[in-house]
Amino acid sequence: MQFRPLHDRVVVRRIEEELKTKGGIIIPDTAAEKPQQGEVIAAGPGARGEDGKLQPLDVKKGDKVLFGKWSGTEVKIDAEELLIMKESDILGILG
Repeated sequence: MQFRPLHDRVVVRRIEEELKTKGGIIIPDTAAEKPQQGEVIAAGPGARGEDGKLQPLDVKKGDKVLFGKWSGTEVKIDAEELLIMKESDILGILG
């Protein structure tokens, strides 16, 4: 299924973090927090400013991003769990 976000929304796939601490302790899935890093899968065209002009997004497909713990709405597309969020929910792009 094709999905194209509207306006200033982006679709993000979470990047799973290591489930083992530096000391070698394995963290079970039930105790692990959801990752706050992800990869942008799709991005909308941008939001309209007060002057009516389109303001393009700073993020693009393929960017690795950091977002807030409670950001976005979880959706399931083609049996894959993804997040849809506004660009303003993204804290930054990882380099």
